[in-house]
Amino acid sequence: MNVFQRRKKMRKIAITLVILVLVGATLACSFTIDTDNVKLGETQVLDINEPVPADLAGARVEIEMGAGKLNVAGGARGLVEGTITYNVFGWTPEVTRSDGSVSILQGRLEDIKVPNKDVVNDWDLLLGAFPTDLEISAGAYEGLIDLSGVALTNLKITDGASKATVEFNSPNPVTMESFSYKTGASQVKIYGIGNANTPQFTFDGGAGDYTLDFSGTLKQDMAAKVTSGVSKIEIIIPENVPARVTISGGLNNVAPSGTWSITGSVYEKTGTGPRIDITIDMGVGSLDLISQ
Repeated sequence: MNVFQRRKKMRKIAITLVILVLVGATLACSFTIDTDNVKLGETQVLDINEPVPADLAGARVEIEMGAGKLNVAGGARGLVEGTITYNVFGWTPEVTRSDGSVSILQGRLEDIKVPNKDVVNDWDLLLGAFPTDLEISAGAYEGLIDLSGVALTNLKITDGASKATVEFNSPNPVTMESFSYKTGASQVKIYGIGNANTPQFTFDGGAGDYTLDFSGTLKQDMAAKVTSGVSKIEIIIPENVPARVTISGGLNNVAPSGTWSITGSVYEKTGTGPRIDITIDMGVGSLDLISQ
């Protein structure tokens, strides 16, 4: 390794350490406990059991929670079912129904920050096989959103400080018009984006640590846009999938692995079948671009 390579390696290590420190500090600030504003009561359980709407081709499910734990998966017999377990006054979820739409809302709790260990707010929900537009909004939470094989026609996720994993381990049986994820200072991992069966994917992140894995069975070309602040991003693309990644914003800490053709800020790889076209707007941080 020559002097230039050693300097480049040390610079990458230094930038990565700075990112990790900033992300850790931001997450720590976001998870500040303010117990004075939290009034605890007896633990209560709300059962959710919503049937598939009659005489409609599709449905919409909206989930809005404050802070806590969120687990979503497939397997419901109806449209959506599960339980919400909570023990905070003012956090009683409200379920509303209208023309094929079901909303499960906990409301905007502006005066309550992330809860302490005594607070319970656990959402465990299952989605059915009916084609559905799904929108998830959450504050600070930890969760697993397993959408493997779930029939989604649109997907929108918005959260604050989170530690979340989204999985598509098997293909979406219907075409998803678009998939968007917007987050604050978070640790987010999305696996199997190729199985989402969507032509359009957007990711907007703040200071965080993100993994975007485009593996899966691509049924059509996909255009993806990734925008991020000071962050560490890992993008994984299957070895046999054709792809082009265009980077803007001045980022110069890019670590490609696998076979890439590099021209300026454009990284391309050959393959067969549908193509993934990714644009990345990122000024400061580190990007691992992996073909495997």
